[in-house]
Amino acid sequence: MSAAPQLPRSTRAIRFARTGGPEVLEFVEMPLAPPGPLELLVRNTAIGVNFIEIYHRSGVYPLPLPSLLGNEAAGRVLAVGERVTGFAPGDRIATCSGPRGAYAEHRVVPAERCVRLPDAIPDETAAAAMLKGMTVEYLIRRCFPVQRGQTVLWHAAAGGVGLIACQWLAALGVRVIGTVGSEAKAELARAHGCAHAVVTAREDFVAVTRELTGGAGVPVVFDSIGKTSFLRSLDCLMPRGTLVLFGNASGKPEPFDPMLLSSKGSLFLTRPSLHDYVHHRDEMLVAADALFDVIARGTVRVQPSRRLPLAAAAEAHRALEARETSGSTILVP
Repeated sequence: MSAAPQLPRSTRAIRFARTGGPEVLEFVEMPLAPPGPLELLVRNTAIGVNFIEIYHRSGVYPLPLPSLLGNEAAGRVLAVGERVTGFAPGDRIATCSGPRGAYAEHRVVPAERCVRLPDAIPDETAAAAMLKGMTVEYLIRRCFPVQRGQTVLWHAAAGGVGLIACQWLAALGVRVIGTVGSEAKAELARAHGCAHAVVTAREDFVAVTRELTGGAGVPVVFDSIGKTSFLRSLDCLMPRGTLVLFGNASGKPEPFDPMLLSSKGSLFLTRPSLHDYVHHRDEMLVAADALFDVIARGTVRVQPSRRLPLAAAAEAHRALEARETSGSTILVP
């Protein structure tokens, strides 16, 4: 009888002990415990990079320090803890919620926060799509269920979330007006289903939105930019329209008088997070299945636009923060 495979006792991971710029990220060796009850030991093969990690690193979303980073990764199960069902060593899995620590070669994760990857979904696609794609799923299917024939405004349409959203919405028969930072990004957004790409350096997205809707405005704006777009996003809405603010890429919006929502047409404002829409495992599985379905059918195409070694996480953060990227960035251990 062959001996059980030797499990790693340490791993290398990205950690930060103080908040600040990308330079605070450290690539360190850390001890690695075996999986406990209801846990999996996973070897990561591809890791997603998302703006929320910049918020954590910079202190916008405070964390106890020192802290690890990342939620989104794909990999292989090396070992399962007691009472784990539905997973076995060798399974391909992905995560995008649960404890931080995805920026690592190996990690131990709760089995209930993992999903098995279908054969049709490569590891790098999963790492590029899980958090961003499940974000799109809850935004357009549950936070504000969009309807065929509607027109929506989506900020940062050439980003990782935006490119998935443009494709998914176009397939649903929804017209997307998207804001982008350059003509190259406009071309990319249009190639992924964005009907009208607004280059904000030379165009007024409020004026364009009003013109394209015959002055009526849109029923919903999906805004991940925050401070620099927030108030003007309200100006794009029709009466009783909804602003879905799901990110702060330019910083937190300034405090405002809620009467502004009334004066602009009895508007609605929500600030959702993926965590609250996939908190229960059954919701997470429904969201993942919906994402895997549109990818497997070719409705949504996701390929990482940039691959960097795990040790170069700081470089990935610099590029994302400077808005030099389009699509998804992944780290490869």
